[in-house]
Amino acid sequence: MRGITLKQYDPKDNLIVALDGSTQDLLWWARELKGTVSWVKIGMTNFYAEGPQLVRQVQEYGYKIFLDLKLHDIPHQVRGAAFQLAQLGVDMVTIHASGGSDMIAAAREGLDEGAKLAHKSAPKLLAVTVLTSLDDNALHALGIESSSGEHVKRLAQLAYAAGADGVVCSPLESALVRETLGDDALIVTPGVRPQWAAANDQMRITTPSQALKNGSTHLVIGRPITAANDKAQAILDILEEMKEACNE
Repeated sequence: MRGITLKQYDPKDNLIVALDGSTQDLLWWARELKGTVSWVKIGMTNFYAEGPQLVRQVQEYGYKIFLDLKLHDIPHQVRGAAFQLAQLGVDMVTIHASGGSDMIAAAREGLDEGAKLAHKSAPKLLAVTVLTSLDDNALHALGIESSSGEHVKRLAQLAYAAGADGVVCSPLESALVRETLGDDALIVTPGVRPQWAAANDQMRITTPSQALKNGSTHLVIGRPITAANDKAQAILDILEEMKEACNE
């Protein structure tokens, strides 16, 4: 397989648990899951409710933070937002690739300058290509005539050339993105569901095993873990599947 092997990665460093719920639930999950994974995702709902203090609280448990705010505005505004977020010491920040090259470059500048001011490492910049809730029919309704795969490829090329460290895409497109961007790009994939989990509202999904085989570097998984009766066991089951994929 291309991308991840067990000699290069510990799978728990490549699983991002999406803590999407109430702030109370999020903090409880962060405490309960401490040590089982390295990464958690904080999304816009919780960040808008609690602000930077929530990030600091979760960081106290030792997690790396994937801050998924999907910035999308004029370059000046995105640069300013990225500048502020970098000072929090988060590890990944998302923007929308559809904001264009100038916006992506501005985000890169803001992250680098904010991190330098705070004496921190600059967060990785990830460009969201096509949301996993959208299929070809939804794209066509937006006036995009190309297939979801073609559109993802176009946006991935644009974002990487403008300074993004990688992209967020469906695991169904991760092989195409890996082929397009090469070995060094980060490919973060939501829309990953173990075989025993429901698809929910995501359309373009696959299993953890297949996502890794396709070239994904990080898998974002939320409800199959947070809705499980035994959350730690759900993580162990997913990590085991990731290990099996890496060994093939």
